[in-house]
Amino acid sequence: MAADTDLVRIATALYAAPLGEFVSARASHVKSVSDRGLAAEISGLRKPSIAAWVVNVFAQERSEELGEALRLARELREAQDDLDAPALARLGRERRALTRRLSEQARDLVIARGEKVTSGTLDAVHRTISAAFFDETASVAVASGRLIHELEASEDVVLDEVVAGGAVRSAASDPQQGVDELAQRRRKREAERAVRDAENAVASAERERAAGESAQRDADRRVDSAVARVAELERELARTRVEVDDARRDAAEARARMVRASVAVQIASDALGRAREDLDSL
Repeated sequence: MAADTDLVRIATALYAAPLGEFVSARASHVKSVSDRGLAAEISGLRKPSIAAWVVNVFAQERSEELGEALRLARELREAQDDLDAPALARLGRERRALTRRLSEQARDLVIARGEKVTSGTLDAVHRTISAAFFDETASVAVASGRLIHELEASEDVVLDEVVAGGAVRSAASDPQQGVDELAQRRRKREAERAVRDAENAVASAERERAAGESAQRDADRRVDSAVARVAELERELARTRVEVDDARRDAAEARARMVRASVAVQIASDALGRAREDLDSL
């Protein structure tokens, strides 16, 4: 157990040390240990690729930023399992932006050490960090800080083949913790969705209420206008009825006048007839 701990400690230091000094530093570590088995294991540590070394330096010196990326990786995988489309879209955008930022930070970190990073190496670093988002084992390998070579998102990662210096404890090695964390995050997402749904329902209800208030105000205006129109028509009807009564009185008076005139005409006609008869008799 002590030898395993020593191997992890030595490998961790060795895989983030200057890459050009790897072989000499490894030989120095071999000479510094008395345990032959441990010395053999140290001697067998493979020199990392340039991209893997850049990732190792970043993993050891910027563990907080890398931890943020790996937490996002777990959320992304859970969202895929849950078929949560909105979360997938959001996390996908965050993943791409974060992977690019972490790759650039890793590049700047080793440049500050006086090392050069080509565009090809940067691409390999980017692919390696990106692989951690799609596979739990890849994320454990990247976080170990003892990566031997760069990773691809499409490959099946075997820790013993890509990580040097002894076993690496995966987050999946504690099943209950993984289940509890997964359930907790799912409950949180469900609660967040419930809050969003409730907020949308409130907003929809408020819009409906505002539309109802507007419709009510419009209806009230139309009622007031109709009532005013009815009052105006009632006044007009009253005036018209008065006019009808006046016209009927005038018509009655005209008929009486016509009757009187007809009688007068008859009387005058009779008088005219008698006068003509008198005239004719003379």
